[in-house]
Amino acid sequence: MEQKENKGNFTGHLGFVLAAAGSAVGIGNLWRFPYLAAKDGGGLFLIIYLILVVTFGFTLLTSDIAIGRRTKQSAILAYETMSKKWKFLGVLTFLVPVIIMTYYAVIGGWVTKYAVMYFIGQGDALSSDTYFTDFISSPTSPVIYGVIFMLVTGFIIYRGVQNGIEKVSKFIMPILFVMVIGIAIFALTLRHEDGDTVRTGLDGLKFYLSIHAEGMTVTRFLRILLDAMSQLFFSLSVSMGIMITYGSYVSKSVNLNTAVNQIEICDTAVAFLAGVMIIPSIFVFQGVDGMSAGPSLLFVSLPKVFAAMGSIGNVIGAAFFVMVIFATLTSCISVLEAITANCMVIFHKDRKKTTLVLTVIYAVATAVIALGYSIFYAEIPLPNGTVGQLLDLMDYISNSFMMPFIAFLSCILIGWVVGPNYVTDEVEYGGVVMRRKKMYRVMVKYISPVLMAILFITSTGLIH
Repeated sequence: MEQKENKGNFTGHLGFVLAAAGSAVGIGNLWRFPYLAAKDGGGLFLIIYLILVVTFGFTLLTSDIAIGRRTKQSAILAYETMSKKWKFLGVLTFLVPVIIMTYYAVIGGWVTKYAVMYFIGQGDALSSDTYFTDFISSPTSPVIYGVIFMLVTGFIIYRGVQNGIEKVSKFIMPILFVMVIGIAIFALTLRHEDGDTVRTGLDGLKFYLSIHAEGMTVTRFLRILLDAMSQLFFSLSVSMGIMITYGSYVSKSVNLNTAVNQIEICDTAVAFLAGVMIIPSIFVFQGVDGMSAGPSLLFVSLPKVFAAMGSIGNVIGAAFFVMVIFATLTSCISVLEAITANCMVIFHKDRKKTTLVLTVIYAVATAVIALGYSIFYAEIPLPNGTVGQLLDLMDYISNSFMMPFIAFLSCILIGWVVGPNYVTDEVEYGGVVMRRKKMYRVMVKYISPVLMAILFITSTGLIH
């Protein structure tokens, strides 16, 4: 059985949890979560998000990991193992990381460029309003940085599960957590005088945690709910085959109930602390107006904040973007691993040959997507009413369209075809107590399919 030998396994509980947490903790935690929290009512968004974590997030994460360990297969065969008629779902799930991988290293390249600029003492240049646009529209620099990031990712996957993914995760994740906590604490010590106005980091923290429900309508509340749900959905790496693949590497001795809880706590803690890092920092130097930065927060607004800090800004900026590199890399690794595991099965090749071929393919894809802002520039209208470039199109197809659809079908399969016991029995293997078992059954059969259907329909632009 060549496939079994090449597949590999995590050495134990800690290796699995850190690798899975590394997959979950990505750029979405450090970039998307803070700007959504600022936009969607601060504390109100946090409360809604936490409720969704312990219900909806728990359901999808548990399902993927349990399916992986029970079937011992990567996504493309896992669903077929559950039910022959549902093989198509494995194919759909496999396609999600295939699409995501075309652009993830591009973003990794952007982050790496910013870190390099801070390390060479050029951080002030990043605070220019046009720097980011000028950089990504260059036909050379984004390609070089993106391809380098892709090659590093490929090398780690080439090394295997234990010597590559697990070793890197065990090294990176503790450092990432320490850096997040350290920068968050520093953000709370900030102080800035603007005329007669004095703003502090603690004022910014209060703004972040306070519930801003002024002028709240049913429509706006539903929009916040959908934002929180989509953020959680993308953050946990569910419905893209990654957690199924990682689950297939987990031994029967690992307590899945505890592992799922720990992954959720790690992911949510980093997202929350990212808000503590970013929102008070922007509030201190730019006030409430700075909170409306939106998607440009990471690459446009934060460099302005670091520049306003003076000489210490270069140091904090360098530390911050190294942290973002770590988060992006661990997620990028998990996406490529999901593709590699499936391709090893499809083409009956070993890990090293498969990884080499995929690395070359995705290095080319990374270059093409990076050039989507220059040589291959195009304005593509998307069904959700926005206009984007090649990267935005790939992101929309994978994240906004396919993932909710796959999660919906997965809940139907588990809840109504094979039955929730397929998952709960695996979680309870070896006498483990699944405390949220009743909730899981209700969520997977009734609530999650409805939420996923709403999210999917919203992404198509049929509901505004």
